[in-house]
This record gives sequence, structure tokens and C-alpha cells, in this order.
Amino acid sequence: MDTGQTLVEHLTELRKRIVYCLVPFLLAAIASVSFSKRILGLLRFPSRGVIEKLAFFSPQEVAVVYVKIALFSSLILSVPIILYQVWKFISPALEEGQKKHIVVFIFCASMAFFLGGAFGYFGLAPISLKFLINLARGELVPVISISKYISFVLALILGCGLVFEMPVLIWLLTKLGIVNAALLRKKRKYAVAAIFILAAIITPTTDPFNMCLLAMPMLILYEISIWVSRWNQRQAR
Repeated sequence: MDTGQTLVEHLTELRKRIVYCLVPFLLAAIASVSFSKRILGLLRFPSRGVIEKLAFFSPQEVAVVYVKIALFSSLILSVPIILYQVWKFISPALEEGQKKHIVVFIFCASMAFFLGGAFGYFGLAPISLKFLINLARGELVPVISISKYISFVLALILGCGLVFEMPVLIWLLTKLGIVNAALLRKKRKYAVAAIFILAAIITPTTDPFNMCLLAMPMLILYEISIWVSRWNQRQAR
């Protein structure tokens, strides 16, 4: 749908939406700093029974980790606001009847992100850590930097959260008329290859085990996305 806006108007609108996202994000980050130590304790959960203690190798490393945790916490808290701004940016391209789905979009996209993060936190991270640490069990002593550990866990949580947005993204693209169920089925073999490449990029390690752990739910999500697209087309008709 042609919105009649010029390129400059699109860029101005994009800049406004980015500012609207950054302000609450920064405020939440500042508020999260004082809780960073407690959140670090929660992030230690995937390493229970695998890594007894974490180490740090520079005076500023712990401070950097706390800042990183605060920024990550701020992102989690800001997800609904960010999604709202995304919807407001693309809403001019939607039909009038489609704009009423804003609540459905924000709710489903938020839940998908949180479910993906939970999968990374409770499922993928503990299995990955156990597998990787056990590779050297009995021969080498693991001395894991707190910075490396937090980067590993946060990357898995964030990566899984974004991956689980696939059905919502397909739902949105179907409403915009960019994709449909027939196209998704036709391009399935290319999607499978892209999924494994994306899983290799998102996974913090280079081993095929963790890549496959992330790729499997992505393949399931792609099939769900096809169903969502087909259902959306039927609803439109």
C-alpha cells in the first residue's frame, strides 16, 4: 500500500521512532544498574553443576559485565515499547482494517521473544555449557572469565528470543502482502539452508552440536510460520 510519503518523511519518521525507543531504553538501563548483581546471580543458573566459580582478569571486567547486564535487562523491559514503535512505523503501509491488530501484534511478539529467551536460558544454555565443558573434563581445568560467560549466555538468550519472532514476522509480512504460504513452501529448501547458516551465526560457539540445537526449533518455527501465513490468508478472504 502506497503511503504517499517521501523518502525524507520516511527517514524523519524512522528517526522519531528510534528516539522513542532509546529514551525508555536508557532510563530502564539506568534503573537496572543497581540490580545488576542480583541479575548476575540469576544468569549463573545455566552453569549450576558445571562451572563452580567464574574468574575475572582485569580490574574493570566486573564493572563492564554489570553494565552489559543492565543494558540487556533494559532491552528485555523495553521490548513492548520497541514493538509498539515498530508497529507505528509500519502502520501507514497497512489497510485501515489491519491497524486494529496492534494489541495482538505487541502481545504475540512479546510472548514469542520471552518464550525464545526462556528456551535459551532454561534449555539451550545449560545443555551447551555441559557439553562444551565436558569435552575437556579430566584433562583440563576450566577457568571461565565472567565476561566470556555472560556474553555466551546473553547471546543465546537474545538469539533465541529473536529467532522465536519468526511466526510473528511472517504474520506481519503476510498482512503486508510480501509473502504467502505458497511462497514459503516453495522456498523451503532455501530456508533450511538459511536457518543453519543463521544458527551458526547466532550460536556463540563453532561446534555443530549447539548449532543443531538452535536450528531444530528454527525449522519447527518455519513450519509454524507457513501455517500462520495460510491461516492469515484465509482470514483475509
